[in-house]
Amino acid sequence: MSLRAFRLNASWKLLPAALLWGLALWADRPFWDALLWRGLRLDPGVRWAEALHFFLYDTTKILLLLVGIVYAVALVRSYFSVERTQALLGVRREGVGNALAAALGVVTPFCSCSAVPAFIGFVAAGVPLGVTLSFLIASPMVNEVALVLLVGLFGWKVAALYLTAGLLVAVAAGWALGRMGLERWVEPFVYAIPLGERSEGAGAPSFDERMAFAAEEVRTIVGKVWPYLVAGIALGAAIHGWVPEGFFLRLAGPDNPFAVFGAVLLGVPLYSSAAGVLPLVEALHAKGLAMGTLLAFMMAVVALSLPEMLILRRVLKPQLIAVYVAVVAAGIIGMGYLFNAVLG
Repeated sequence: MSLRAFRLNASWKLLPAALLWGLALWADRPFWDALLWRGLRLDPGVRWAEALHFFLYDTTKILLLLVGIVYAVALVRSYFSVERTQALLGVRREGVGNALAAALGVVTPFCSCSAVPAFIGFVAAGVPLGVTLSFLIASPMVNEVALVLLVGLFGWKVAALYLTAGLLVAVAAGWALGRMGLERWVEPFVYAIPLGERSEGAGAPSFDERMAFAAEEVRTIVGKVWPYLVAGIALGAAIHGWVPEGFFLRLAGPDNPFAVFGAVLLGVPLYSSAAGVLPLVEALHAKGLAMGTLLAFMMAVVALSLPEMLILRRVLKPQLIAVYVAVVAAGIIGMGYLFNAVLG
């Protein structure tokens, strides 16, 4: 059997699962409508019933989106190696390198736990510090989970704006940080670590092995994310069902010129994944908060979380972390105001 025929044969194994996934996603709202409103005869005008419907519908939808997109992107990621990424970035100058690094951060996302090994590998391979930081900014903030959930919750226009804004923040912040000459605030041991040798004897994995890798990624990522996801949806359901319409508008409505600034400051110390924070964003948007304010809050939570900074402290000195947070936060605040201007 030829390699092409083998890959076509292997890819057919995904078709039944993909069809079932699409059918489940399509049937999500009709199923819960039928069960709650017609089967159990709950009153959709009652707040607790509306909150329950929001919780069940959103939990199912977001979990399905999460499983499907993580699996699909993991298949793509199986064709990328850390060494290949290092090679692509190591030969690029600042500017072009920052843009390429941010783009690679979207398709080869690293979670917080892998931020330190990725940083060490890139810097030790000769990738400029600013380029490496562009990668680390884009990777958690503009990942496949965030984009697909944004499409599912708010449509492709909001997702496209978020992607564009996130890439601009990653490129501009990485370039600015690279121009500041901050290498002296990287822990010295990072530059002293020798690069490991690649194994030349290992062949490329088969498609079955890539599918197994993707399934393992789903188990790992969904296993880590689901508690935050359920907690975020539960909080969103409570806001959706019980919080009065004008409550958040008084605090962070379009008439408050400091709403974006305050949202980013509030988001920095928090910790959540995109899957966990987006249900909250959806519920707050339904209460009238501006989309730019909410997406700036989401960017700050995902890209500048306190646990992420504590992990990066292993390789960055406090001075560099402080500058990093300040520059990225400034970029996010600017994008928040731009979002509000564009989206009204």
